[in-house]
Amino acid sequence: MSELTLFLIRISYLAILWIFVLSAISVIRSDMFGARVPEAARGGGRAAGRTPKPAKPPSRRRGTPTHLLVTEGSNAGERVDLANAPILIGRGADAAIRLDDDYVSTRHARIAASGETWFVEDLGSTNGTYVGTVRITQPTTITLGTQVRIGKTILELRK
Repeated sequence: MSELTLFLIRISYLAILWIFVLSAISVIRSDMFGARVPEAARGGGRAAGRTPKPAKPPSRRRGTPTHLLVTEGSNAGERVDLANAPILIGRGADAAIRLDDDYVSTRHARIAASGETWFVEDLGSTNGTYVGTVRITQPTTITLGTQVRIGKTILELRK
């Protein structure tokens, strides 16, 4: 091979190596400090003199759930108002429903609304989240009375 070819191979190898190193640093930085949020999303990009409109509380229709109730497990009877959605469930201190169960992850699942529809989402837990008897792998719609099992605990939407 000519010297020029070897020189170009060395330069491209070095470039690929530096790209890898910089991407690894970027991943470590985002894990430690969180992802960057654009200034406009933080609220700093608003025009001067304009005030945002206050958010209206969601209107409650008849038949829509108002709270999440633990029906079985060590926390039976615990109730969380759905106005505080999204609701984090797990063993962590930041969880709205804190479950002391060996089968529950620190951040196990989340229950949130999209319009009038409520759904449960597994947050990558080891032992899974079940709607009825089916293990879910993606956000799944739940309705009044649908049983959600997390570890040894069963939760339901109630009105």
